[in-house]
This record gives sequence, C-alpha cells and structure tokens, in this order.
Amino acid sequence: MITGVALPALTPNVEPVSAAAAGTSAAIEDAQSYSSTDEIRAEIAPRGNFSATTPEEIDETRSRAVAAALAAGMPLGSAVEIPIADQVVMPMASGSYSFTDGFGASRPGRSHLGQDFAAPVGAAINAAMDGCVSRSTESYQGYGVTIQIESVIDGEAVSTVYSHMSYGTRAVQVGDCVTAGQYIGDVGSTGYVFGSCLHFEVHVDSVPVNPTPWLNEHVS
Repeated sequence: MITGVALPALTPNVEPVSAAAAGTSAAIEDAQSYSSTDEIRAEIAPRGNFSATTPEEIDETRSRAVAAALAAGMPLGSAVEIPIADQVVMPMASGSYSFTDGFGASRPGRSHLGQDFAAPVGAAINAAMDGCVSRSTESYQGYGVTIQIESVIDGEAVSTVYSHMSYGTRAVQVGDCVTAGQYIGDVGSTGYVFGSCLHFEVHVDSVPVNPTPWLNEHVS
C-alpha cells in the first residue's frame, strides 16, 4: 500500500498569491455573498456580449476581470458567475488511491483540515463538481502545487482544495470554469508531505468540514 501524509493544515483564501500565515484557519470567502463593483463587471460584460469578439479575447478579458477582483480582496464570484453544481464525484478514480490521514489528524499546533488520498505520482486528479478556479499555483505554503475551486451546491458556497500535486501538471488556471470529473492535474509530493498523495479539503460556507462524510453524502 502506498502511504502519504500531508503535514500542513492551512486554510487557503481565495486570493491567488497572498494567504493567511501558516497555522491559522482563516475562512474562505463565500463566493456568492459579495456584490461585484461596476468597474469589475464592466471589464467582462462588454466582451461577453459582443458577437465579434474572439474566444481568445473573451478569455483574456475574463482573466483581467478575475485578477482585478482577487487583487482587490474580492471573491471570485464578483468577476465570474459561479455555476450551480448538480453532481459531485470523487476527486480520484476508484481503485487508484487509498485513504491515509483524515480530517482532524494531529499536526503541530493545529489539526489536519482535509483527507489524504495516497496514490502514485502521476495519478489523475479530477474536479469534484462544477465550479470556477480561484487558485492555481505551483507553490502555496506547505500545500505545494495547489488548485482551489469555488462551487455552489444545495444553496451553499463550497470550496474544494487539491494539494501536493506534481509540478507542471495543473490543467486549469484562475478564472477557468470546470465540470464534475474534469481532469485538473496529477498527484505529486510537493509541499510539506511524506510520500505522494492528494490532500483534499472541503469548505462549506467558509467553514472547513470533514471531506469523507461530505463526499459520502453528496457523491451520486
């Protein structure tokens, strides 16, 4: 059996670069609770409504709007419309992983905020549900290579975090929107971790919850 233990227990915020100091449990912003400014919406709306605009120009304009919103400390939902998810899937294919450290496992001065999926380096990681990417980085504190996705399901704002991924395998960028089961990257051993694994977190309305029972309840 492959083992992997993720050491950090940090709570990512929605901004793409700066984050709360290690050891804190700063909550993720509710992606649906913030009204956007006219300036940020104005950057993206004309592009989305202009029929002569190319897909590349639309993507570029959306990226600028997302960057402006996150740089201003605003949630992703102020720049893009977060989709309503109607399906939840496991972030890894059945038989490709084994569970190791779970939610609440002891960490120096803190507790583990996610569930670890031990798997070989290179195993595929998939988005658990429809949503939009609020973080995609090759280095995020002890989390290593990390992707964070904002979703709405059952009327709740849900953030899912995928960490310790392999360098250079991130298939999505900030502002991209994904569908349930879409490939987003590979398992790795980056950040503070022993062995290779996916560290997976779920935050519901800004509160970290145990991913295992949450997945058991929502995976169809």
